[in-house]
Amino acid sequence: MKDFAGTPGTITGLLLRIAQFMFAAGAVATMASSSSFSRFTAFCYLIASMGLQVIWSLSLALMDAYALAKKIVIHNHILVSLFVIGDWVTASLSLAAASASAGITVLYIHDIRGCTIAAECFKYQIAVAFAFLSWLTVFISSLIMFWLLAAS
Repeated sequence: MKDFAGTPGTITGLLLRIAQFMFAAGAVATMASSSSFSRFTAFCYLIASMGLQVIWSLSLALMDAYALAKKIVIHNHILVSLFVIGDWVTASLSLAAASASAGITVLYIHDIRGCTIAAECFKYQIAVAFAFLSWLTVFISSLIMFWLLAAS
């Protein structure tokens, strides 16, 4: 298997995992800092999905950092298969959570006009933006992992 950008054990793979972690953690922190997020199921789903993404991305980032430190290759067929499945599952959950939260945010702010505190609504929008950025990086990673699996 070839080492191309984003594969496990490379600098770009580590940076991709760190970006996933940071965006997901940003979404959780921003949404959790709002006082009324628990009134909407989609926002609770966003926090749960991004929480799973934080755990998944952090564990794979630590594995990439270990592989870089020890200068070993993590292109084992079984591990890459696990990465593909995990990335596709977390990408699907992240996209569903981000889309549902975006829909509720638009409905709440523009259609219902229920946003009386501008700071709360701004936090919802920022959290949704972070969730979509997290999904984008997970999607890129899942495509790279699938490509790596197909190349093996």
